[in-house]
Amino acid sequence: MRDPEHLDKIRTLPITQPASTKPVSHGGNLDAARKQFPGAPEPWIDLSTGINPIPFPLPELPAEVWSRLPMRAEEEALLAAAATRYQVGNPDTIVPAPGTQALIQLLPRLVPKSDVAILGPTYGEHEACWARQGHRVSVVEDLDQANRADVVIVVNPDNPTGRVTSTGALRAIASALAKKNGLLVVDEAFIDVLPDTASIAPDLPPATIALRSFGKTYGLAGLRLGFAVAEVVLASRLRAELGPWAVSGPGLRIGKAALDDAPWLAEATIRLESDRRRLDAMLEAAGLTVLGGTPLFRLVRHSEAMKIVERLGRNGIHVRIFPREPQWLRFGLPGDKQAWARLSATLSAT
Repeated sequence: MRDPEHLDKIRTLPITQPASTKPVSHGGNLDAARKQFPGAPEPWIDLSTGINPIPFPLPELPAEVWSRLPMRAEEEALLAAAATRYQVGNPDTIVPAPGTQALIQLLPRLVPKSDVAILGPTYGEHEACWARQGHRVSVVEDLDQANRADVVIVVNPDNPTGRVTSTGALRAIASALAKKNGLLVVDEAFIDVLPDTASIAPDLPPATIALRSFGKTYGLAGLRLGFAVAEVVLASRLRAELGPWAVSGPGLRIGKAALDDAPWLAEATIRLESDRRRLDAMLEAAGLTVLGGTPLFRLVRHSEAMKIVERLGRNGIHVRIFPREPQWLRFGLPGDKQAWARLSATLSAT
């Protein structure tokens, strides 16, 4: 039995509070939408995320995958599939994780207090996670404004604007950071549906980490799977910090099957691009200005954006809003004929 005095000492240990605990606004919170619009028709159409609405078909899994711990051989098979898919020569430079969000939260804990520049506006968790760990964070509109930073973060393509930063520009930043023992983080969460030449992962420069998301393009965000690509030493440290069994057994199996299926990705990419053009036309016909995005989501502007959100919400359609940019809305892609028809009818209603 433990000494009661020992337990009292543990209870009185000081707890360090993070610099900020204010949550970042995200899409996908259908519970809040239902509370806001209780009379909306079901089922809701969730267009608030940039997730492929037609997911990769799940393979059949043996029952034992759910009842035993993941095996090293299964992880190695996933890493081999990821290396082929991302055109990375050495699987040892790839770190699997339970979603890229876990990596975004982990990285600031591994770096000494630094000046961090984030190319923005972009995914808010990068700013929140680095600031929470005491780093000095600034959001810059141009990479030229990041020349004094120790850590530079670029979401490529950007979420929500869709801005694409060339690999040449990223390599120049990486070279400058390497000279002062800095770090470049390139979040490639939405890059799967762009040409392979857009990614920096196949020929990773020094002082660089590339983050690759799985769930968005493959439509399986609930699986929680993502990857970091980094130099072997840094990859080993990330792997150690994540600990054993970072990815579930089913996640290892499903991830491998999806990453191995190049024809499925090629067909999905063609369909997403076609649907992106269709959505743009629908949004523009309704008087919204398309600012950008990717084949998985579109960013629009309207002077009465919140009135549009109200109309959509009353009709059971959830879209992404931006408190810092109240005229902006982000639309994901509808997944079936009924969803397309309902969105069209709601947007065209006066």
